[in-house]
Amino acid sequence: MKLLIVGCSGQVGSELVNRVSDAWDVYAFDRKQLDITNYLQVGNIIKSILPDVIINASAYTAVDRAETEIEQAFAINSGGVANLALEANNCGAKFLHISTDYVFRGDREGLYSESDETEPTGIYGKSKLAGELAISEICKRHIILRTSWVFGQHGNNFVKTMIRIGEGKTSLNVVGDQFGGPTYAGDIANALLLIAEKVCEENFNDWGIYHYSGAPYTNWANFANVILELAHKNSLISQKVNVNSITSSEYPTPAKRPINSMLDCTKIHDIFNIGPSQWELALRNIEIYAK
Repeated sequence: MKLLIVGCSGQVGSELVNRVSDAWDVYAFDRKQLDITNYLQVGNIIKSILPDVIINASAYTAVDRAETEIEQAFAINSGGVANLALEANNCGAKFLHISTDYVFRGDREGLYSESDETEPTGIYGKSKLAGELAISEICKRHIILRTSWVFGQHGNNFVKTMIRIGEGKTSLNVVGDQFGGPTYAGDIANALLLIAEKVCEENFNDWGIYHYSGAPYTNWANFANVILELAHKNSLISQKVNVNSITSSEYPTPAKRPINSMLDCTKIHDIFNIGPSQWELALRNIEIYAK
């Protein structure tokens, strides 16, 4: 079977390429090789490959810059996604796509399920929701995987930032009133590859939206504390760092962050038998994030 991975140099895309089994004929493209906003290029590549499954790991993810780069965010997260979905549908491919907790307003208590009302507050979340809606309208055989707080060996993320800025500091202020599930990119890749196998089974019909994130739920300040303690223990930083928990209002950003990003991952467990990402386990080899 043929697997097309779009966005192969990103946090999740890199892990997909590294973890995919030999059972697949793999075709992987980064943003320089495939501009998903270019419909003709998307069509030509997909028609030449005729993949059984397409996994889209590409996205515009600069949450704060999106507030001013509105056209670019929507071009990639909505227009580009629609291009992929349309060509996937045309060639009969199953389409797997990564989305985000930012499609929710994030201001209520409890876990967000797949059926809860979406109400993004920022441009990033609005552009990602527009991509979800485009997929749902264009391509019947799709899986949308919403996730949160992604970190990994590749690309920029919170874990790498904490290790980098922790050196030379005795204390750091980190927001402690935003809650969610840190999610290891390698676990997201494993989940997508398992789903890719399942959707190719003859009688599969459980298409739609799924949530996948890390456990246990935590806040940014506690997440930072775990990272910095491990970094010091493994000699990645030379001293212990005290993490001071502050409020979101004390650390204003151009884009408003969800206070509650906790996703209910029951559905993905029930349908695919996939458990949550164990972020504390993923941090045990913390030295890989310092490279």
